[in-house]
Amino acid sequence: MTEIQSRGSQVFDLKSLREAQREKKPEGPVCTYTTFDSECEIADADHPFLILRMPAKTVLRHHVNGSFMNPSRRTGFEFKTETGPEYTDVWKIDRRFEPLLKWMGENQLQVRLSGCPFKDGFGIYKIHAVNYSGKIAASTDGFLQMTIGRILSGRFQEEPESEEETEEDEQVRLTDISSMTDFLACAGGVLPANIRRWAQRNLMLIRTNTISQDERRHAQRALSMMLNIQWRGSYFEAIDPKRAREILDEELYGLEKVKQRIIETIIQINRTHTLPAYGLLLAGPAGVGKSQIAYAVARILKLPWASLDMSAITDPEALTGSPRVYANAKPGLIMEAFSRAGSDNVVFIINELDKADQGDSGANPADALLTLLDNLGYTDNYIECMIPTGGVYPIATANDKSRISAPLMSRFAVIDIPDYTPEEKKVIFSRFSLPKIRKRMGMREEECIIPEEAVDVVVEKYAGTPGCRDLEQAAEHLAANALYRIETENLAGVTFTPEMVRQILV
Repeated sequence: MTEIQSRGSQVFDLKSLREAQREKKPEGPVCTYTTFDSECEIADADHPFLILRMPAKTVLRHHVNGSFMNPSRRTGFEFKTETGPEYTDVWKIDRRFEPLLKWMGENQLQVRLSGCPFKDGFGIYKIHAVNYSGKIAASTDGFLQMTIGRILSGRFQEEPESEEETEEDEQVRLTDISSMTDFLACAGGVLPANIRRWAQRNLMLIRTNTISQDERRHAQRALSMMLNIQWRGSYFEAIDPKRAREILDEELYGLEKVKQRIIETIIQINRTHTLPAYGLLLAGPAGVGKSQIAYAVARILKLPWASLDMSAITDPEALTGSPRVYANAKPGLIMEAFSRAGSDNVVFIINELDKADQGDSGANPADALLTLLDNLGYTDNYIECMIPTGGVYPIATANDKSRISAPLMSRFAVIDIPDYTPEEKKVIFSRFSLPKIRKRMGMREEECIIPEEAVDVVVEKYAGTPGCRDLEQAAEHLAANALYRIETENLAGVTFTPEMVRQILV
């Protein structure tokens, strides 16, 4: 048979005909892109996560509305032009975004792409969900932005580009089965492997008809808690020690030993990019600023913080959670703290560690903290999945460290914080307590003046009380008195004498 055959008066080129048929009806889905690996945590004009082929006849604008083609046919993007609909192929894509591309194509999601020319193609660095009129579809777009942010992280956390995006992301929580299913399909790769497998098993469990309503409700609650936590891993970027010292000096006066220990921790993180193996136990009298130190550390590390008040806990199950076999089962306070923080990288503030007493069961609830502090992973009885704890930095406070068990003590670097001297208290009152109260009350400095000799009276009155809480209360009392006199006596300001201070702080 020749390649060219004649039928009647027509001539057929069989080779050309076969090529035309193949082009018209491709066998199976056509994948038009190649993938590239990236750990970039931002997306901008220089770092697109998706690149389209530049169409031959149409110039793509900065914003392009359309939808991705169903990948069962072809991996392209259909968009609108003044002359009608057109399409172009997806050329390159960040490997992390492949599942999201598939999900958008299968669901024919209407989107607006933001991009610009990039290396012979059109680089996309932002995708918004829109309706058919081109306006942002709030609920779908909120889910899309959260998913893109989690994928971009590389270590399961995105630094938001603007305050507007931060507020938007905070409003999005995965609670219903549909959104959780979509998230696992689009961004399941950002979850640690054991949590991803656990989530898929729980999703299958929820969909079965062989479990009770209580079991389904517990499984859905547990799945929602875990998927709403941003799993960032245990790699930490370097921190500026000078800036850390500035924050400590802003928050605390004196306490040089404590500040040095924290700066040592920062330098260690900068060298290893991991947290130290031991947390801090701050032991000292009430009111010396132990909790304030913990908050300052969270600010330095740029981490959310979660707190536990051990003085209010008498049952270990309150920390470890209860098994789901019970109708009234619930997760433990440690898991709740992870959920509130929204991250597995967290400064865990354990208040009043020495106040944890044995309950009716005879067990000390503080012992339930041991697995959390071991840095090997923590498992809640309700969640039934090991949570990585390499990004948890525990800071405990105690008034009497002799009441803490030896196993717990061995898991902390202990720092003893002595009470402040009278001279230190004078400085704290003048430089910290009084300015803080004036700012809180909206007062100018000249409206409430307390000279040094009047400060001596304040410090002398509370000489037998440890810490600085009474000093702040005294500052508030005096400032309130000044504000009252300014309003009722039409004064410009009040300067307190030692005698006035004695009369007010009776």
